[in-house]
Amino acid sequence: MLEVSDLRVAYRKQAIIPDLTLEPLRAGAVVALLGPNGSGKSTLLKALAGLLPYKQGSVRLDGKSLEKISFEQRAQQVVYLPQSLPASVHLRVLESVLVAARASALAAEAGRVHLEQVLSLLQRLGIEHLSMHYLDQLSGGQKQLVGLAQALIRRPRLLLLDEPLSALDLNYQFHVMDLLGQETHEHGLITLIVLHDLNVALRHSDYAVLIKQGELLGEGAPGQVITPVALAEGYGVEARIEPCSKGILQVLIDGLRAPVR
Repeated sequence: MLEVSDLRVAYRKQAIIPDLTLEPLRAGAVVALLGPNGSGKSTLLKALAGLLPYKQGSVRLDGKSLEKISFEQRAQQVVYLPQSLPASVHLRVLESVLVAARASALAAEAGRVHLEQVLSLLQRLGIEHLSMHYLDQLSGGQKQLVGLAQALIRRPRLLLLDEPLSALDLNYQFHVMDLLGQETHEHGLITLIVLHDLNVALRHSDYAVLIKQGELLGEGAPGQVITPVALAEGYGVEARIEPCSKGILQVLIDGLRAPVR
């Protein structure tokens, strides 16, 4: 499980996350990290990945303090995928995923990486046809899918994804979330994913965390966190959450919340 306690992250003297404690996030769960723009979601992911120091608090993965292990050990257990890959990387897609696989703990234990495993993952993501293309020739959405392949092939304990759906069309959004759920449940990952589409969170996540200005507004089952009251407080909108004809909860926005006078 992932335990986050009394976490404070600041840029210079400005606290982006003043003091955050979460209920333990358990293995095998897709966790939606929600909140308005500027709420500290990306900052939280970077802190968990070890890319930003925290001023106080602790992060423990499977009972071990992440700040007390080496960078190499942390990199084997925690994989962070930013919103976009570097633009100037001139590697073929297949090569880039193989490089990621060989850097993983799984590859180190096995001694080699099977090409079939990489091709199978690319096929499941729907990008096997891009395997011999160069990264710097791909669209933004295609790069996001390759980045996801690089992350998944490493089989981390903790997978941190910062808006991986932002450049994808509706088909690929559903495809990716379905695959993430399968991989997370099958291999016992903890997948923490920043999402802006609340309907995607309601349909595809096992757990939700809602923050605003670095402070916790709610956590728990998505249907218990994404409520009219929470959306009014967190996003400033008047909304309803109602089931569709198939019984799946949907967020319906009626308008902006009236300003408090």
